[in-house]
Amino acid sequence: MTVTSTPAGTGSAPPARRKNRSSGAQRRAVALFIAPFAVLFLAFYAIPIIYAIVQSLLTVEREGTFGRPRQVFGGFVQYEQVFQNTAFWESVGRVLLFGVVQVPIMLGLALLFALLLDSPLLKGKKFFRLAFFAPYAVPGVIAAIMWGFLYSPSLSPFGAVTSNVDFLSANLVLWAIANIVTWVYVGYNMLIIYSSLLAIPTEIYEAARLDGASNIQIAWRIKIPLVIPAIILTAVFSIIGTLQLLAEPQTLRSFSSAINSTFTPNLAVYTTASVPNYNLAAAFSVVLALATFILSFIFLKSTQRKVTQ
Repeated sequence: MTVTSTPAGTGSAPPARRKNRSSGAQRRAVALFIAPFAVLFLAFYAIPIIYAIVQSLLTVEREGTFGRPRQVFGGFVQYEQVFQNTAFWESVGRVLLFGVVQVPIMLGLALLFALLLDSPLLKGKKFFRLAFFAPYAVPGVIAAIMWGFLYSPSLSPFGAVTSNVDFLSANLVLWAIANIVTWVYVGYNMLIIYSSLLAIPTEIYEAARLDGASNIQIAWRIKIPLVIPAIILTAVFSIIGTLQLLAEPQTLRSFSSAINSTFTPNLAVYTTASVPNYNLAAAFSVVLALATFILSFIFLKSTQRKVTQ
């Protein structure tokens, strides 16, 4: 029996070495694909947040009345001013009231439109899908200007209505903004829910029809329960967007004197930074971000608990 030996430095590499090379190549490939996202995430998300937190911990001091200003560490001085600022917290309460009323109406309409698009009885689905989504393609500032003209009694083509109902008054301007936001974002939320509806297997509908279920029963007992995760997702997005409301009230300030510089929290931050008082504006932003995170987290956890039950 003849035994042949492989000369040193020839032949295939050991399995362990091949495995290490393969895993190293995989790690490099993963790092290569993640790198663009990581760079953008750090540049436009993580670093600005860290910078805002640092700025919120600083305060400006002067030597004398006209002395040169310099930033020094002030601890939680800016946050004390935030919690003592009644106008800011009134704006937070205002947008919370806005969200409690506007978000359910908007998501209800989005769900209704998504169900209509998914219905086998609707004709011209491509047209209606585009028509429902088209307002979202309009920038928020342009939409606010357009609706501002429609609300203004002297400019609106519907003068018979606007002359009797002042949509830009102190009592109605918040809901005039709610109408603009609803008009813009219903189509966006509708597409998310509609995409979730398209992912439902058609065999479920066929089985339900064999059992004698009508289209309304299928929508109520099958479609809506299965798209609840999509509805929760759109609700979280809407809560975040509500607390970040800025473009619409800022634009409508040109049409209504009822909107002041602290009408919404983001408008208060923008006004404070324009003074300029960047440190206090940064503290406002940090508190607002924490409030948004807490509200979104509580809503997400409470709804997930109900869904799992």
